[in-house]
Amino acid sequence: MTKVGHIYLIDDDESMRTSLSRMLKEVGYIVEDFSSAATFLEHSLPVSPAVILLDMQMPDATGLDLQEKLLQLGRKTPIIFVSGQSHPHQIVKGLKKGALDFLFKPFNLEDMLKAVADAVEFDRCQLKRISKEVETKKDYATLTPREKEVCFWLVKGLLNKDIAVKLGTTDATIKVHKARVMDKMQVESVQTLVAKYLESDLENLQNT
Repeated sequence: MTKVGHIYLIDDDESMRTSLSRMLKEVGYIVEDFSSAATFLEHSLPVSPAVILLDMQMPDATGLDLQEKLLQLGRKTPIIFVSGQSHPHQIVKGLKKGALDFLFKPFNLEDMLKAVADAVEFDRCQLKRISKEVETKKDYATLTPREKEVCFWLVKGLLNKDIAVKLGTTDATIKVHKARVMDKMQVESVQTLVAKYLESDLENLQNT
């Protein structure tokens, strides 16, 4: 992880890449620049927190083409589109697919730096959320099948005695399972367990 942020700058205009790279490096960003979508896909490695400054119109592929490809690859780096002309349908499509912002050339330097800073912060928060989700799923994977069932019914709001009836066992047995669930999931209250369960969409794991 970089302290300030990582910028992937993708633009077929060499002078634009040179000037933007210089300005972004001066304020502390690490900048990698690419002349096309193809070279970006071939040579870039996912880094976080980061942002993709992406030219909308390029000879080999449009910015929307690259955005679509990154979605297919599961790369979640936020995108800021840069365009020399306004195409409303492209703007709408890009934003619908998750782009954070649109900048029109020539743009104000302060506007660009604010957009970039906001996008890097978004990615920083996204990374924390994903890391937390990975840890939660790792903890959930340590539960036995019966503990997962108990966890499911706790999240649904059932009391120990009701879960015991559901699972055809005793209240005392459910208490033991519940204690193990709370310990393995690293939570001290059912409310926290519910929040973790829902945030990480564990019900889908329960059903697989």
